[in-house]
Amino acid sequence: MARSLNSQRLVEFTQDLVRLPSLSGEEQHVAARVEQEMRALGYDSVEVDANGSVVGVLQGAQPGPTLLLDAHTDTVTISPGAPWQHDPFGAEIDGDAIYGRGTADMKGALAAMVHGAAAVDRAQLRGRVVVSASTLEEVMEGVALQAVMAAWPPDMVIIGEATDLQLVHGGRGRAELHLTTTGKPSHSSAPHLGRNAVLDMVRVIDAISTLQLGEHPLMGPAILALTDIISQPWPGNSVIPSICNVTYDRRLLPGETAAGVIAEITGLPGVQGLPLSISIGDNSYTAWTGATLSAHKFFPAWVVDAGAPIVTRALAALAQVGQAPRLSAYRFCTNAAYSAGVAGVPTIGYGPATEADAHVIDERLRLNDLFAAAAGYGALIAELNGDN
Repeated sequence: MARSLNSQRLVEFTQDLVRLPSLSGEEQHVAARVEQEMRALGYDSVEVDANGSVVGVLQGAQPGPTLLLDAHTDTVTISPGAPWQHDPFGAEIDGDAIYGRGTADMKGALAAMVHGAAAVDRAQLRGRVVVSASTLEEVMEGVALQAVMAAWPPDMVIIGEATDLQLVHGGRGRAELHLTTTGKPSHSSAPHLGRNAVLDMVRVIDAISTLQLGEHPLMGPAILALTDIISQPWPGNSVIPSICNVTYDRRLLPGETAAGVIAEITGLPGVQGLPLSISIGDNSYTAWTGATLSAHKFFPAWVVDAGAPIVTRALAALAQVGQAPRLSAYRFCTNAAYSAGVAGVPTIGYGPATEADAHVIDERLRLNDLFAAAAGYGALIAELNGDN
């Protein structure tokens, strides 16, 4: 039979998660707390995989599809120079909200998933429900989720990133572009004998500022944002820099390719003829378990048709618990870049808080949204995997 949601326990679990710092690769304490809660709530099986993701499984009484719900356990750091009014790890309740790093992105959603799934009537459940508390999402979207999906191949996926309780059926992707100009060193008292790589890069940056990017009716414009610039040698003691590296964060739209986003820069008139190379970033990160995960940092955009069964049934399910979500899309990149963008599994997004609540000072989550999300996850499970 169905188990009623214990609102106080849900709040306390959320607070416990927020009080445990969990930068990417350091999520072990949150993982242990999630594992403990899943076992206490009666999940049929709970395991921690090689990448440190916690996977809880609820097995239905009848055969049916596998529904995967995913929320990541890592958070970004506390940015220096911007004081918080609330302790970032205090999980303080002030008025109608919990404050702290990860409340919105996305420990509140994780707690709501764990409790919302556990409250579903197992006797009415078909197939299985898999709740994934995945690692390293903030640095490599979808890579840890890929391993979870390999172990528990899903027929449908729900991503719990913030949607303000709206229903998302698409999202931007992300690419990390590395640009390098190569010059010729000389003494800075005779710059004409060298070639200044920084000045060449300035020309590249100016040319890129004229680039006209595409726009999508659901997820808005593509974005190309400069995130760092580094010259070599550094410090440049009386030496003209021979290398200049910049990184651009490119937010992707459906259908864009790695070759395409590079070609749109190399094809600019102001860039042609300059000693420029461009590549997609390749990075490796170490999970808290010691496992090494590598990623080619091109995470594709994705979109699911608004008339797809997963979308229409999800809308009906949320209506059953008094919610009337509108359809929208993620403007940031999520683990759905793998589940939908690479693997092609029908995927939706649904979660508490807004995208604007993520990565900010005094991050917060309204209590009523936490409760509504838990009810929403339960309703989605009952509809997508229920005996109906």
